[in-house]
Amino acid sequence: MAVTGFRKRVVALTVLIATTVVAILVVVSHVLLSGVTDTDAHDLAHTRAEAVAANVTSEGGRVLLTENGSEAMDEVAWVYADGQLIDGDVPPSVVARVEELADSRRSQTITVGDYLLYAKPVATDGHHVMVIVRVDLTPYESSERHSLTLSLILGGLAVLLAGGVAHLVVHRALRVVHEMAALADDWGHHEPGRRFNLGAPRDEFGELGQTLDRLLERVETALADERRLTEEIAHELRTPLTVLRGEAQLAQLSGEPVAPNAVLSEVGRLDTAITTILHAGRARTDDGARCGLRSAARQAISGRAIEVAIPATAEVAVALDVAVSLLSPLLENGLRHARSRVWVTARNEGETIVVDVLDDGPGFDLADVDRVFEAGVSGGDGHGLGLAVVRRIAASAGAKVRAIAEGRGHVEVTLPAVRATT
Repeated sequence: MAVTGFRKRVVALTVLIATTVVAILVVVSHVLLSGVTDTDAHDLAHTRAEAVAANVTSEGGRVLLTENGSEAMDEVAWVYADGQLIDGDVPPSVVARVEELADSRRSQTITVGDYLLYAKPVATDGHHVMVIVRVDLTPYESSERHSLTLSLILGGLAVLLAGGVAHLVVHRALRVVHEMAALADDWGHHEPGRRFNLGAPRDEFGELGQTLDRLLERVETALADERRLTEEIAHELRTPLTVLRGEAQLAQLSGEPVAPNAVLSEVGRLDTAITTILHAGRARTDDGARCGLRSAARQAISGRAIEVAIPATAEVAVALDVAVSLLSPLLENGLRHARSRVWVTARNEGETIVVDVLDDGPGFDLADVDRVFEAGVSGGDGHGLGLAVVRRIAASAGAKVRAIAEGRGHVEVTLPAVRATT
């Protein structure tokens, strides 16, 4: 339905543009033709007047015409000498206007009904002589009407042809898009790994196919990451739940109460995991958010043996709970791999604050620094969830995180600093 609507809009726009162009061409051609026919009529009148004026002469004080034998000329040309008609037969319908022209002493042209009247003075000794000719405008007007009718017919045919061609062209062009959409939809249900593979793009549709291939690739990768992350979340949540179930079963069998420290520890671990996962899915950049970095780090440490060397004045433009959720998995990862020491430092770099989470463990291999943030990748007894969640939280909160291979554990987090107000 949407494709049909787009096709109709394109065809309608084409017809509108074609109609506008044809209308302009018809008007311009009609104006030009009117100018040409008007010029032809005036040229004919001047030619007739010149021909008659060439035969006017004066003998013995009288004005005569040397040649006066054409009855046809008597109907369209008249000669007045001193206000009196000396040659020609003036029709009653124009006699009044002809006599007005005869009394004038200058060349002029007027239109009377369907006729063009042209008056031309003739230089004759001692006499006032005027030659007046008539040109019938009916053939010229008929030619203009026929030309206008023909132009409108041809213009209408041109508009219809443009609309038909636009319909066919758009239909053929959109058929490719329709087929690509149908294929992509079918692949999504049966063969999600299929691609168009149109090769090097030769036109816009080739570029569209290439873009869709890249999009499908990113979608498939994202879905695979989500599946892996879901599996790792299940593993991460199953561990504290298994411990809690074991404690409860042990207490049930022994008849002794459940050890509160073990329960609280596992509940805290479970709560931290759930909170972190929720922030990974919900965290977004908030222009008004801010928190003290040292306070967030101490809350993330939660009493564990981790050294903190962060200035009290360091503030970052993220919410406190987001900062805690971002740092907690990094500290947990450091404690898991450290030999004896984990520490956190921070340095201000203008518009950002860089936090370094370090431990004295074996650190990251150079070949793995780009993979450690992928779900499922783990360097110890964990499930590879923590750093994958960190990457998600960082991306959604406008931060950056990277692992550094330097012979010890080192993860660098770049957070937006709070901008100073003026």
